[in-house]
Amino acid sequence: MLDTADPILKVTDVVVDFPIIEGVVHAVKGVSFAVSKGETLAIVGESGSGKSVTARTIMGMLPEKARVGENTTILFNGDDLATFTELQMMKVRGDQISMIFQEPLTSLNPVYRIGDQISEIIRTHRKVSKQEAKAEVIRLLGEVQLPDPEIRFSQYPHQLSGGQRQRVMIAMALANEPDILIADEPTTALDVTVQAEILALLKDLQRRHGMAIILITHDLTVVRHTADRVCVMRYGEIVEHGDTEQIFEDPQHPYTKHLIASEPSGLPDAVSESAETVVQAKDVRVVFKIKHGHLFNRKTMDLIAVNDVSARVRAGETLGIVGESGSGKTTFGMSVIRLMDPTGGEIVFEDRRIDNVPRSRLRDLRTKVQVVFQDPFSSLNPRMIIRQIIAEGLVVNGIGANRAERDEMVKNALAEVQMPADIMDRFPHEFSGGQRQRIAIARAMALRPKFILLDEPTSALDLSIQAQIIDLLRDLRRKHDLSYMFISHDLKVVKALCHNTIVMQDGKVVEAGPTVQVLESPRTDYTKRLVDAALNIHIDRDEVPTVNRDEMRGYKRGEAEDEALDKD
Repeated sequence: MLDTADPILKVTDVVVDFPIIEGVVHAVKGVSFAVSKGETLAIVGESGSGKSVTARTIMGMLPEKARVGENTTILFNGDDLATFTELQMMKVRGDQISMIFQEPLTSLNPVYRIGDQISEIIRTHRKVSKQEAKAEVIRLLGEVQLPDPEIRFSQYPHQLSGGQRQRVMIAMALANEPDILIADEPTTALDVTVQAEILALLKDLQRRHGMAIILITHDLTVVRHTADRVCVMRYGEIVEHGDTEQIFEDPQHPYTKHLIASEPSGLPDAVSESAETVVQAKDVRVVFKIKHGHLFNRKTMDLIAVNDVSARVRAGETLGIVGESGSGKTTFGMSVIRLMDPTGGEIVFEDRRIDNVPRSRLRDLRTKVQVVFQDPFSSLNPRMIIRQIIAEGLVVNGIGANRAERDEMVKNALAEVQMPADIMDRFPHEFSGGQRQRIAIARAMALRPKFILLDEPTSALDLSIQAQIIDLLRDLRRKHDLSYMFISHDLKVVKALCHNTIVMQDGKVVEAGPTVQVLESPRTDYTKRLVDAALNIHIDRDEVPTVNRDEMRGYKRGEAEDEALDKD
């Protein structure tokens, strides 16, 4: 299947099984494809489809318990990687074949500086000095558009934004100019302008070096503008494959049609002009003290992350905050709910000023204000079962007379996000990305808040699951008259959810107003660039084949299938 002339990589009959207590999970079932030099092959599908497991099989990075089929072959430059020992694969990984992982926060070592981690990759495969490696790292960081690469070299992963960490991962993967680059959701956490820049960068490197790219993604719109050929995976199998234009213009499989029809659409319900103000932020300012330089010549500089930002959110309203990575949008959101201390300005919640109140006296605020983070995997404690995760806030705030009463509250919270009560004694790793995000929302809803900060809650989700989470957030807002502050780089999601939007750049608000006005008639050049980048990457809905969504209901995964196939 999918043979190409003189392929640099030919994968045949990939089978991967995971033994579990109940039996065996067949994660990948006979997948075959080939990719040639200079070609981009996209593998698309929802969470649990087996696309990332397929990539890890090529890289020899499966967990020990995984069982690879006896007939599986992975031919790379004439060698069968399926027969390689770990020592042999170590010489291939990071040099001839590199991989960009989906979650940069969990992929980067938190106790090592950025520069040291990239230098290690370079010096493992090339005979260069520390000074030469450092110079190359700084060049790479500049090439992936990371600002102030000399300063970033000495910083730790937690000091960078999500988009900046992803750029570091890309620089690391490109360090030794590999023959094949496997990109597992490489632009998921990036705003649209950086997304366009990174995709253009990968294409440029591909042209210059003849590099083959295997792009693993759930974003069909990115695929359309970057891939030469497409494989659509579902439940561990390739259900459709072909040239990119053919797949988009004339999709054959109902599942492919379902994916194409799952882009966000619609506009939020209007909010009454008389609705009371829930949160009012005025001239909020956040300044960080950054140290840099050598051990005996350390200097401190002020980094102004948020610079006199003002915003208002009314009851039942969703305020969108957009901007590039490092623009200060998450820092502003965290300061509004006092998970970060503002340096200046005023923050008022329900007529109570909270910016100058010590955190020790904000316990009552925590029941009214909640947050849903970008990465549901890292925001849920892996050692706690779902019952404990959702009930933690209830216990801390003394809500519920006993465990039985709190269990009932947990069940109600799960019901709110359309999750069954029988999952309460299971761990986060047993669920797909979309299910974990529902659990994170249930944790927030358990305390019956009035205001929720949503920090990129849909960015890591595939399109159809993203659409379900958007519908869920809409329903919860209507039902409970909730107020949201929605941080995102996906302008189509912002348009579907947000009543008003502010655009941030370098810590400042450069444009604000009704969402439709901001996105359809932007006034500033910066906002125009954001909108233009989104339009250049995303497909106009008029170009998408008309699909009856009711017919596609049978192609949305059931909970049992989600759980069994969550090895992706």
